[in-house]
Amino acid sequence: MKRWHRFAVLFAAILLFAVAAVRADDTGLSAAEIAAYPEPDVQQLLPNEVALYDRVYKKVIAAVQIFDAPGGTVIGGLDAGFNFVTVHSVEGDWTMINDGQWVQTLVLQDAAPSRFAGVVLPDEPLPYGFAWVMVHTRASQTPGTEPLETDPLYLRYQLVNIYDSVEVDGWRWYQVGVDQWIIQTQVAKYLPIERPAEVDTERWVSVDLYEQVLVAYEGTTPVFTTLVSSGLSEWPTNEGLFHVYVRYPRTIMSGAEGQPDFYYLEEVPWTMYFDGDIGLHGAYWHDGFGYRRSHGCVNMSITDAAWLFEWASPEFDFTVSNDTGAAVYVYSSGQYR
Repeated sequence: MKRWHRFAVLFAAILLFAVAAVRADDTGLSAAEIAAYPEPDVQQLLPNEVALYDRVYKKVIAAVQIFDAPGGTVIGGLDAGFNFVTVHSVEGDWTMINDGQWVQTLVLQDAAPSRFAGVVLPDEPLPYGFAWVMVHTRASQTPGTEPLETDPLYLRYQLVNIYDSVEVDGWRWYQVGVDQWIIQTQVAKYLPIERPAEVDTERWVSVDLYEQVLVAYEGTTPVFTTLVSSGLSEWPTNEGLFHVYVRYPRTIMSGAEGQPDFYYLEEVPWTMYFDGDIGLHGAYWHDGFGYRRSHGCVNMSITDAAWLFEWASPEFDFTVSNDTGAAVYVYSSGQYR
């Protein structure tokens, strides 16, 4: 055997031994320990059927003219963009989107709100952390390896316990079952934090821009958590401590007029503004929670937004002029790469 070949074989053997040694020290919890706590002890919030379906939402697929009646006079228009309207009534080939405003039905496309919802947390701390699976994925038998076709399949939005974690090549791998490991990029992790000293309301929320997870607290106790969608890098959600300063059960949002990213969104539900025109609100136009995708606002499912709006109400006194509502603490637990 040539000298360089012998060296390569020896080096490979040493490397495999080192990796095996690391994994031997970090094999995760046993089957018995996992069987004693097989899933997160949280209460799944049920979809709010009333809030989800009290409106019929439609996507506007092209620039449109707005008429005062079916086949009537043009009174306005809406440029092409990311536009959604709500339906009041339909007459033949025409749809009324507001009182005295009609468009041709052929420019409208159905929009189905997401039925995703967060979870209510127990009074006592959980024995293990947990996370939502972000994409359909198979768990690997050991951290840092590719899964097999026979390995367990986890579905998007599925909740999993995080029993242990191991770092491989700069990435965390989480144990989610017996000989089942998922890399950190495939999950969004619930990470409760200590109450910042600056928080001055009993009820407050944290928004983790890295994990894309919101947590609601009463005092120092986390009571609810869910996935969100915050601002993209072009339109970031600002970090810092804020307060809800105005709230709307329904409101219109629009921006970037005359630009390629123009948007117009009617009747955005359960909106709580906390940083200028950045707010917490329900989003009926996507099901991408857990990923950044907004113009700066913190998107939630309609069910979650309705829950948070009601829960935060005691912090907002409508009888007091310029009263501020619940504190909103926005931060990043990690750095995107």
